[in-house]
Amino acid sequence: MIELKNEQLTIRVAEKGAELQSVKDAEGREYMWQAGPEWPRHSPILFPIVCSVNNETYRVDGKEYHLPRHGFARDKEFTLISQTDDKVTFALHDSEETLKVYPYHFNLAITYRLEGNKIGVIWHVENTDTREIHFQIGGHPAFNMPGGKTEGIIKLDNEEPMDILKSYADGSHDLVDVPLGADMGILEISKSFFVNDSVKIHKSQTHRAMLLDTNGEPAVTVDYKTPVCAFWSPFGKNAPFVCIEPWYGIGDHRGFDGEFKDKPLMNHLLPGASFMSKYTITIG
Repeated sequence: MIELKNEQLTIRVAEKGAELQSVKDAEGREYMWQAGPEWPRHSPILFPIVCSVNNETYRVDGKEYHLPRHGFARDKEFTLISQTDDKVTFALHDSEETLKVYPYHFNLAITYRLEGNKIGVIWHVENTDTREIHFQIGGHPAFNMPGGKTEGIIKLDNEEPMDILKSYADGSHDLVDVPLGADMGILEISKSFFVNDSVKIHKSQTHRAMLLDTNGEPAVTVDYKTPVCAFWSPFGKNAPFVCIEPWYGIGDHRGFDGEFKDKPLMNHLLPGASFMSKYTITIG
C-alpha cells in the first residue's frame, strides 16, 4: 500500500488494481467506501472494457474472446513506477495471460497526484502493438454518504433537462434515451434510485458532480471530461455509499453482436500512439 500525504489529505493506493482505497482529511475523516459485504471494492480501474460485453463474449476479426464485467485491470498486480511526495504512478503491461482475453499489446499507467484538497487521477494508455488497438477505460470510485446515511443529494453542473440510457436491473441497457428526472441538476439518491442498476448520463451532458453534505455543501466533487458519467450503489443492500463513475466507454447494448472495434464509445489507437485523460476528486 502506497501512502501520499499533505497538510489537507492522506490517500492510500494499493498495487493490486492500482486502486485508490482511502482518502482522509486532516481530521482523519474517511471519504472512500472501505469495502464490505455490500460491495468488496473501493475505486477499481475499468479496462479494457467498461461494463459488460454480451455473454462475456466479444469478437476481434471474427475470433471470440471472453472478458468479465469491467475487464481485468482491477484484479491485476500493477508495478510501482515512480513515487514522490505528491505523486505516484503504477503500470500494467500486456502479458501471456492478458493476450488470451484481450489480443493487443499495451501499456496502461495510472497516476495519482495530490494538490491541496484535490486528487488528480490520470489515465495513460499506450499502443505497443503493430496494429491499431481498441479499448475503453473508466473510473468507479465509491464515496461514503455524508452522515453515514443511505440517501443523499448529488448536484450536477448541468441544470437543463438531461437524458440517460434506458437501463435494466440486470445491468444491461438499450440505446434508447429516457428523461433523467432531475430538477435543476439535483439527483436525489434514494432507496429506489438504482432499481435499474446504474444511472448512465451520456453524450457529455455533464462534467461535474458534487456529493453534498448534510448542510447542503459539497463534501466530494468529481470533475471529468468523459462522455459518460454513471452513478451507482447496489440496489436493495442499504449501502451507505455512492459511486460517481467517469467513463470513456459503455457496455454492449442489448442485441449487439458486432466486432469489438465497432462498439459504441470505443477508443482507437494507432501503433505508437497514446491516450491520456484525467478526472479530479476534490474534498470539501
